[in-house]
Amino acid sequence: MKIINLLLITFFAISFTACGQSTTQRTESKTIQKNNKMDTSKLTNEIVKKAFDAWQSGDSKTFLSFFIADTTMTDDGNPRNFQDFVKEACGKEVFLTIDTVGNEGKDIKGNFKAGNWGTFPVFFKFHQNADGKFEKLDIGKAN
Repeated sequence: MKIINLLLITFFAISFTACGQSTTQRTESKTIQKNNKMDTSKLTNEIVKKAFDAWQSGDSKTFLSFFIADTTMTDDGNPRNFQDFVKEACGKEVFLTIDTVGNEGKDIKGNFKAGNWGTFPVFFKFHQNADGKFEKLDIGKAN
């Protein structure tokens, strides 16, 4: 009987310890995510920054407002339907880092989480017209 009691006590002690560690790890992970905001200070083009922020937050309506109605798009050099891309990916696929910014702030390279496709370096190239709206977006896997 003493052995059964000892086993029960040991089992419960291990169970509580494991649960405590799991909860602590989840809490620490959420805190890190909450405090680890994307540093967008490298984004020097204000319209790109606003579009980027809308993309990151999953606000497709605001993201689309920075583009002309008949925006064209390429994905790894292949034509793609821009509206479909935004519907499928905005809010589900996000930049994890901004590594480089060029072309007067219109070209962004960084680490990107692309849903089921995984995480890898990508580029977004915004083509801006004279009115400040974007008329084309090129995206693809960066080298």
